[in-house]
Amino acid sequence: MIGKNEIIETIDMVDKEHLDIRTVTMGISLLSCVRGTAEETATLCYDKICKKAENIVGVADELGKIYGVPIINKRVSVTPASLLTAAFPGKEVILAKALDRAAKECGVDFLGGYSALVQKGMTPSEKSFIESIPEALSVTERTCASVNVGSSKSGINMDAVRLMGEVVKKTAELTKDQGGIGAAKLVVFCNAVEDNPFMAGAFHGVGEGETVINVGVSGPGVVHYAIKNMKNAKIDEISEIIKKTAFKITRAGALIAKEAAKRLNAEFGIVDLSLAPTPVMGDSVAHILEEIGLESVGAHGTTAALALLNDAVKKGGVMASSSVGGLSGAFIPVSEDIGMINAANKGAIDLNKLEAMTAVCSVGIDMVAVPGDTPATTISGMIADEAAIGMINNKTTAVRVIPVPGKTVGDKAVFGGLLGEAPIMKVSPYGSDDFIKRGGRISAPIHSNKN
Repeated sequence: MIGKNEIIETIDMVDKEHLDIRTVTMGISLLSCVRGTAEETATLCYDKICKKAENIVGVADELGKIYGVPIINKRVSVTPASLLTAAFPGKEVILAKALDRAAKECGVDFLGGYSALVQKGMTPSEKSFIESIPEALSVTERTCASVNVGSSKSGINMDAVRLMGEVVKKTAELTKDQGGIGAAKLVVFCNAVEDNPFMAGAFHGVGEGETVINVGVSGPGVVHYAIKNMKNAKIDEISEIIKKTAFKITRAGALIAKEAAKRLNAEFGIVDLSLAPTPVMGDSVAHILEEIGLESVGAHGTTAALALLNDAVKKGGVMASSSVGGLSGAFIPVSEDIGMINAANKGAIDLNKLEAMTAVCSVGIDMVAVPGDTPATTISGMIADEAAIGMINNKTTAVRVIPVPGKTVGDKAVFGGLLGEAPIMKVSPYGSDDFIKRGGRISAPIHSNKN
């Protein structure tokens, strides 16, 4: 049983070190809402979300005050929507609009789950659903989408990879009046997890219960503060202090998650301890890596330092709770991390180095702005590369890139809020058209055959 006294020493972290509960996310199964028409299904989905999540904002705000830890975001994730729309291909956007209305009615900032899982194959209804994503994200404000195109067990669905390059490109184009921001609400995964509370990739997996509370705790500033006076410490000593810090943060998150679940009449799912940065100074994963000893993120040694950080965070979290899940590790979104923004601005980091770092971080190529005229096949190539890293290493990887309409290398994309801003990064001038257009499937690696 976790007691309130176990988070007393974390209270100082709130004001000085940017500790917060980044999100309380309620996962809701919508499988019971499927009916014969799009309109009936959408109406029942809206009603169920509004009923289940009507108190999430109030409960989260109250718990934040009780425990003295800010709860920044309140969110909802739902059953992958392609499972709900299979009977009415071509009318998927009706559901997207209903999900968005429900999110607004409940007061949550984002709703995730306009998603499809096509890692091994793609039915006609799933293809229709994926093709609806650009329109869905252009006519909604809070709905987020994701597609899983590969896994370590199934390999990589290259037909889906090809399609997703086109979808990302079209989504940005349809939201060009907002800088292509629709693409910032779209994630392409390999090895997607069912209990991820972080947007834009959250969805409520079919293996989950009826209603579940998952909490995402974030503390880059806390970790940075813990190691900033360890100038002469050895690497293993750095690792130990990161583990101890992650332990404390996770305990705070678990306490709040259990209490939120109780008050909302939901199951307690997991605590996701992910160092999710913001553009605010003092809340940067990049600055942690630099504190470890790098002159700048992007220097040789960056991938090793990130591997150390990611591993220590996971170990500390697992010791603190038996219900650690989601992604849990370190995120490296370029536009959302002030240290990454600065490194990109001065040319210290590029897409090649980011790709190397994704082999050891929590997700992948995240919130990267690229020229608006980047070919769809080049975006598909990025997706394929990240999926390959995830598949071979049996880890979650993802791509969230924004081909910003009308912008090119040397320009800057400004998304605002937690999404931040970023310089337009250079992509390879050499194409992968013929490779992407082949389609088919990259088979799973031999070490996946463990049954």
